[in-house]
Amino acid sequence: MGTSAGALSSLLLGMMLTYTPGALGANPGLVARITDKGLEYVAQEELVALQSKLHDITLPDFSGDVKIKYIGNAHYEFHSLDIHSCELLGSALKPLPSHGLHFSISDSFIRVKGKWKVRKRILKLDGSFDVKVKGITISVNLLLGSEPSGRPKVAVSSCSSAIRDVEVHMSGDLGWLLNLFHHQIESKFRRVLESKICKIIQDSVTSDLQPYLQTLPVTMEMDIFAGIDYSLMEAPQATAEILDVMFKGEIFSRDHRSPVAFLAPVMSLPEEHSRMIYFAISNYAFNTASLVYHKVGFLNFSITDDMVPPTSNIRLTTKSFRAFFPRLARLYPNMNLELQGTVVSAPFLNFSPGNLSSAAQLEIEAFVLLPNSIKEPVFRLGVATNVSVMLTFNTSKITGFLKPAKMQVELKESKVGVFNVELLEALLNYYLLNTLYPKVNEKLTEGFPLPLLKRIQLYDPVLQIHKIR
Repeated sequence: MGTSAGALSSLLLGMMLTYTPGALGANPGLVARITDKGLEYVAQEELVALQSKLHDITLPDFSGDVKIKYIGNAHYEFHSLDIHSCELLGSALKPLPSHGLHFSISDSFIRVKGKWKVRKRILKLDGSFDVKVKGITISVNLLLGSEPSGRPKVAVSSCSSAIRDVEVHMSGDLGWLLNLFHHQIESKFRRVLESKICKIIQDSVTSDLQPYLQTLPVTMEMDIFAGIDYSLMEAPQATAEILDVMFKGEIFSRDHRSPVAFLAPVMSLPEEHSRMIYFAISNYAFNTASLVYHKVGFLNFSITDDMVPPTSNIRLTTKSFRAFFPRLARLYPNMNLELQGTVVSAPFLNFSPGNLSSAAQLEIEAFVLLPNSIKEPVFRLGVATNVSVMLTFNTSKITGFLKPAKMQVELKESKVGVFNVELLEALLNYYLLNTLYPKVNEKLTEGFPLPLLKRIQLYDPVLQIHKIR
């Protein structure tokens, strides 16, 4: 009863509101849609857990007065109540439109054992009892929301309970005599239990679940650079068949978080309900990640001659450039070069049906390595490249893989004359394919962890890519 309410609410809100705050009025970067089939599965799976947790419930003592033939009025007490066995035969969890969730338990059975005692002036009797509570029905409406702080909140908006039948059997001193008046005791027992069930549920939500929800983290660390904000943008939205949970889905800098200059695009999920849960993620999450990693220079690189493969015809030395860049070799004879590359701006991800792509603009500056660690700039290149992005989805996260296309190189500036930049394309291609792209793919392999999936296991996931409006 009390613990069953706590288990139910912890399950649902722990799953659906794992992380939370957010800016009202903005679009979510991530939406989790739980269908009625998903909720039904949750209810079935939790039935066994709820049943085991019922054994931990402390049932309240109760007392009253009863009129016993030949004895008169006597005061009785039932105490040390313990749930000996229980069987929850039916449960349902359904979206409650514009409200939250409706949870119900029906046709359930509990067997309670305990002790009794009766006092009549100087007369004191005691013994044990066995109660069979049959046909238990509980109906609870849970209102889901979020507080101004952004963390989730839950409240019991309505609760009702009913018991079809109660059978009491008492043993001990004159227990047979009390059994003659079992109808009075059973009626009292039913009234006490029915009045306590919803109070226990309400107290469990207020005293246990809501304080627990206030301890939930609202962000998650990805690595030393970035964290993920799983803020709940608004209260979960329920319709007759689904429950939508809108998360912020923003990746931010752990060093210094600043407002993002663009909004998440509007997303619309396909009208499908055949699966238990759906996730929709926009390019907002990926593009905010790109901002973070661009700011820390994650994609910046440098190439020196010792990084060039021995079989390469082009070396990063002025001597190697003599044939097509004689002035460079003449001004700086027999010296090494270094290429320093930076990404001009954070590359953004574009969604189109069945395809993801991104365009990156790089700037590469060449330096002659002079004595005493002095670097002399000699020319600057502009590089444009397009990449397609392959996403995969396993049971806990979305991962990615870059497939680069051919790059375009142009000479932006030179202090030592003009030369044919195509001669450097092979060298740059080698570096990008063997060093930079693997570095990015390693980061993409770490993946974008999705909320809820620490607590549930998905089977047969399907990933679809749709154009964002």
